[in-house]
Amino acid sequence: MDSTGKEREAVQLMAEAEKRVKGSHSFLRGLFGGNTRVEEACEMYTRAANMFKIAKNWSAAGNAFCQAAKLHMQLQSKHDSATSFVDAGNAYKKADPQEAINCLNAAIDIYTDMGRFTIAAKHHITIAEIYEAELVDIEKAIAHYEQAADYYKGEESNRQVVFKEANKCLLKVAAYAAQLEQYQKAIEIYEQVGTNTMDNPLLKYSAKEYFFKAALCHFIVDELNAKLALEKYEEMFPAFTDSRECKLLKKLLEAHEEQNSEAYTEAVKEFDSISRLDQWLTTMLLRIKKSIQGEGDGDLK
Repeated sequence: MDSTGKEREAVQLMAEAEKRVKGSHSFLRGLFGGNTRVEEACEMYTRAANMFKIAKNWSAAGNAFCQAAKLHMQLQSKHDSATSFVDAGNAYKKADPQEAINCLNAAIDIYTDMGRFTIAAKHHITIAEIYEAELVDIEKAIAHYEQAADYYKGEESNRQVVFKEANKCLLKVAAYAAQLEQYQKAIEIYEQVGTNTMDNPLLKYSAKEYFFKAALCHFIVDELNAKLALEKYEEMFPAFTDSRECKLLKKLLEAHEEQNSEAYTEAVKEFDSISRLDQWLTTMLLRIKKSIQGEGDGDLK
């Protein structure tokens, strides 16, 4: 059957499901088998949703999954209701990002009510990603990454996995906070994650990157703060001293102190030739360079 045929069949199933739901509300049906009709309607809505998916009618698929979710809740089947809301959210993602968020929030409410915080955290991340990519609302993306990190941190099971996932969310928050010039917030997170990872044999190699980023945020605010932070990080994590990141920071501090933009640029270029700078690092290094007298807008070339 082609997609048009599937869509036509889905529409018929939706109409039939609606009839079953209405029939279940009658007095006699309520006494004899009302729930059976609701269960049948639930199944029909789900089948219709999958047919709409085949036809790539994402909004109709999302709506059908939503109807199924509401009926599952009526039947006191919380897990099935949450699953259907997630399916609805995934369908709506392709057509209506805001409606996708509404459905995922409904699923999150059910999962948190059930004490399933790890699953709730995953869906907060999905919502954050929709705000990042589709709706471009960074403040709301930050809020959902923070909530996800909180839920992960509250979980006791499988500590290593949960620890890594919480850190991933926090690092997203820190990166955005720095971009939005909320440097203190970014510093606190980078220091927290750096401190948490430096004693972990599997993750400690990443700690130097987090201390580096924290120091750059300090540097944008105040050169002296950056010097003091650098000393603190070296003391806390001796392996940081021999890292390329630490050596770069010392060169940048020296160039900045001398107001020597050429030396600053040279140090950055040398670092970049071995470890490519990403967009975030480039932005932060440019912000620092602009504070060198006479730099104006400047660049790193």
